[in-house]
Amino acid sequence: MAIVTPEAPTADEGVPREPIRTTIPLRDGHVGERRDLRTVPFGDRFDLLGSMAASLALSSLLFGWLTPMTGGIGWAVLSFIAFLGIYAVMSSLRADRLAVRERIVTALFYSAGILLLGALTFVLFFTLIRGSSALFHGNFFVETMTTAGPLDPLTVGGIAHAVVGTLIQIGIALVITIPLGVLTAVFLNEVGGPFARFVRTVSDAMTALPSIVAGLFVYAAVVTLITHERSGFAASIAISVMMLPIIIRASDVVLRLVPHNLREASYALGSSRWRTVWNVVLPTSRSGLVTAVILGTARGIGETSPVLLTSGVTAQMNLNPFSGPMISLPLQVFDFVKSPEPNMIARGFGAAATLVLLVLTLFIIARLIGGRGPGQLSDRQRRAAMAASARDLRRISADPAQHSRAVRRLSTASRVPFFGGRAAPAARPRSPEENPS
Repeated sequence: MAIVTPEAPTADEGVPREPIRTTIPLRDGHVGERRDLRTVPFGDRFDLLGSMAASLALSSLLFGWLTPMTGGIGWAVLSFIAFLGIYAVMSSLRADRLAVRERIVTALFYSAGILLLGALTFVLFFTLIRGSSALFHGNFFVETMTTAGPLDPLTVGGIAHAVVGTLIQIGIALVITIPLGVLTAVFLNEVGGPFARFVRTVSDAMTALPSIVAGLFVYAAVVTLITHERSGFAASIAISVMMLPIIIRASDVVLRLVPHNLREASYALGSSRWRTVWNVVLPTSRSGLVTAVILGTARGIGETSPVLLTSGVTAQMNLNPFSGPMISLPLQVFDFVKSPEPNMIARGFGAAATLVLLVLTLFIIARLIGGRGPGQLSDRQRRAAMAASARDLRRISADPAQHSRAVRRLSTASRVPFFGGRAAPAARPRSPEENPS
């Protein structure tokens, strides 16, 4: 049976060929033009800006002259679709299909970011503008609504009781959720097992729990059976039910990102599991854990449905979370805006703006506390470490031999970066008897 090959044998198949060698080009001193990777070329900018201008002109022409279409939203949507089409056509004139696809996807991502930022900016400025008439009065932040009614001017009454109630409720909720959430995340990552998978499934399911269900559960289990009245503590428990799965899920993801090499190095030095978690895992993921707490706080501080069923509505200042109703800012906003009076609506938007500013302040404070990376010392911690080193030097200065060794060790450690807040000690030379090799 003959085998037919796809290529016919050449005539010089049996002749030995010269091996192919790699050659280095000669250096003649000529240097090519340097490419600028930081600035956008003029052609790309022309395509982008020209597509924007053409899409706006086309949409304005269609909406104003050629078609009976009207409305700002339709004009914006048509302009965006026309921009993508014109930008793809203009990019295809000088680029291949892959480059055109990459530019279109980049434009979509940038558009999504701009849309999200615009929505957040609109909500913030709309709230500030609508509540500016109440925010400009000093009594709005220091008075309560005890002596103010729906028809009273904005110079009377305020939301001091709601601000204090919000801080008390979210403080109690954080005291409950931060240890429980972080310990649960540590259990899921460091222990594991079948029960850990069950706990992770339950926490993931609780993330989508409706807030009204949490409020009903706390109302039936705490208000009806234990306290027999609405209180700030019951509202804190309801807020904790909403915050806990967020903190567990976010902390679980953060702890998974800690490299296993750090754990293995700690185990190799003889450290136990829990000391490794306390001294290695948690400090390494401190910034991510702070972000998890911020996410949980932002979820809990704006809840209205659980607080409506558990805290009660009051116009007086209540500093005791275990007795009597205690109103919070979200519930105060709900109580204000449902009134038909313009002054009450202005107070509602002012309370909403105060809530936004309060969340922003808590976010900044949390980032200042936990934003520093692992191993980075603050100025105060660095001064404390230097003072501790000086005290150790004075303590051992009585023995001249120990003093000289300590001075050499400190001088060597001063040239070595800090690791985990403590300078790496200098290596002690070993004698041949200690290290025969």
